[in-house]
Amino acid sequence: MRIRDYTPADWAQVWPIVEDVIVAQETFPYDPAWPAEVAREVWVERPPGRTVVAEEDGTVLGTAKMGANRPGPGAHVATASFMVSAAARGRGVGRALCEDALDWARRQGFAAMQFNAVVETNTAAVELYRRLGFTVLGTVPESFAHPTLGRVGLHVMHRPL
Repeated sequence: MRIRDYTPADWAQVWPIVEDVIVAQETFPYDPAWPAEVAREVWVERPPGRTVVAEEDGTVLGTAKMGANRPGPGAHVATASFMVSAAARGRGVGRALCEDALDWARRQGFAAMQFNAVVETNTAAVELYRRLGFTVLGTVPESFAHPTLGRVGLHVMHRPL
């Protein structure tokens, strides 16, 4: 598996991953009614942010986006988001994407990385982030409408770089 910068030609393989994740409504607070064009505008970061894909033998297994968490006085803290295809989950793709984002953020001079809205029931992601040094700073209760579990919390997670 290799992680590389996203190119516009990748959208044909990235969109099905993004669509599956947002339609499931289990891990991202994105509108499942978004057409591909809107999702692309939200997902693909403009410089100085970065979007990447994890691929193997020409098949995109996952994608990540990263950049400053906030502008101005908050621009020294990075953020990132990750999506992995259902077929590639459990193979280390999410970990590789997160490690790549952390390395990128360090190289860019960010002081920390913060995730603003990790769905607390997304236990695979929460545990991965903890193993990579993130801590849960707090949980906003009942702020995510899970399709089967009802309203669940969103963690704010942070780690210094």
